[in-house]
Amino acid sequence: MSVTERAPVSPQANFLGSGPYPEHRWRVVLWSVLAGFALTVIWSAPFVDSVIGDSVANTLLGHDAKATPIGGVLAGTFFAFVSGLAGTFTACNIAAFGAVAPLVGGGATGRPKFTDTLKPLGWIAAGMLTVSVVYGVVVALVGTRMPQFSTVSSPGGLTPRNIQSMIVFGVIGIVFIVLGLASVGVVRNPIAGLTRRFPHAPLVVMGALIGGFLIGRPFPLFRMMFRSAAESHNVFYGAAAFALQSVGNILVMALLFLLLTRGTGGRLQRWMLAKPTRIAVVTGAALLVAGTFTLLYWDLRVLGRTGVIWYPTIKW
Repeated sequence: MSVTERAPVSPQANFLGSGPYPEHRWRVVLWSVLAGFALTVIWSAPFVDSVIGDSVANTLLGHDAKATPIGGVLAGTFFAFVSGLAGTFTACNIAAFGAVAPLVGGGATGRPKFTDTLKPLGWIAAGMLTVSVVYGVVVALVGTRMPQFSTVSSPGGLTPRNIQSMIVFGVIGIVFIVLGLASVGVVRNPIAGLTRRFPHAPLVVMGALIGGFLIGRPFPLFRMMFRSAAESHNVFYGAAAFALQSVGNILVMALLFLLLTRGTGGRLQRWMLAKPTRIAVVTGAALLVAGTFTLLYWDLRVLGRTGVIWYPTIKW
């Protein structure tokens, strides 16, 4: 057994960046980054946005989501949840699934109580809802003067909405990458001090990052909900709509987590804990793939789509 695998490890140690770490950590980084890059190359926005997203929304709403105006606050809040669920697999939300591995790896051994299983989801929701509710209030107060409404193109073909998405998702992608590098021991954990005082801080931070998706999201159905909240100038409507949008975004992720933990009877957690470095590898790889995809897709591929640079893509 190598030196890095000698000591026992608590279930959440690797998510916190405290080791033990894999011996071939750079190999994990390389393959994860390559996987994230490959995903940006083959990603089809028309398929996930229209074929999947629009079909889900139309089915749940019972009408053409894009062609039917949002009629009032109650309809708007329901539309917010449905559009959030419909946007689960869009490029502006897919990184949320990077949180599944840290959640599973941080679970207890054996078969924990169902309420104990829900606790990590609660901490993620706390961080996520704080960001989304605050942003919903800001949108209701500021209205349609926000950059996400502007479609005025610059000489390079970028709109203020594009630039906002690039900045927001670029920052989120970098944070995911740093957390992934910390998980495998390449860099020091940037929130180590905070984690020592508040053990659930990493989950709250992960939730805040997922809530931040709304700040840069260009998904058409989201923009409809965004405009409805902005034009209403109703802060309660804005807060509720943006909160439900985020809840819809993570519903499938939460169900996947419950399936992997409750559905396997704890076998997956026992497998991850059987080898101390396994949590680090799985968690670090998930965060690095999600971060690389988010950063490259929303910065370099957007620039490639507007003709500023060349970026490889496979159209389908």
